[in-house]
Amino acid sequence: MKKSTKLAFAFATLAGLVGTAAHAEQNKGGDMRDGSRWRLQKALKDSDGGITFDQFSEAMNPELKKILADNGGKVTVEQLAAALEKARFERMAKRMVERYDSKGEGVLTQEDVTAHQKKMFALFDKNNDGKIEKSELPKRGGRDHRQSEVE
Repeated sequence: MKKSTKLAFAFATLAGLVGTAAHAEQNKGGDMRDGSRWRLQKALKDSDGGITFDQFSEAMNPELKKILADNGGKVTVEQLAAALEKARFERMAKRMVERYDSKGEGVLTQEDVTAHQKKMFALFDKNNDGKIEKSELPKRGGRDHRQSEVE
């Protein structure tokens, strides 16, 4: 096998693994292969019925291509980990701002955080007595599967 073919295959494999891991992080609970399948199905819809290597490579993980481009075509484990962590936290931050930003300004203010906390407190304080008691906390198996620290 030619060196360029081996490199292309290695790149495609790495791109698929990184893209699948990122997709699985966003969609916890799904099979990691579902992310690759979803991206390939999207690429098929966007094409003339076939996927070229370039389309495959782009579908697997455009984020990885950007990381490589930003680092002169080579990345160390540390650089890749830092870039992936940064991207993950940026996605988390974006979701937080979208969730808390009451005015739709794209920024998070103390008032937004306080308003969100008041809504959450009201949801937990089922009897409206101004305090959250142990019996008002969510039961295990709900949205948060971790056991309450109060128990």
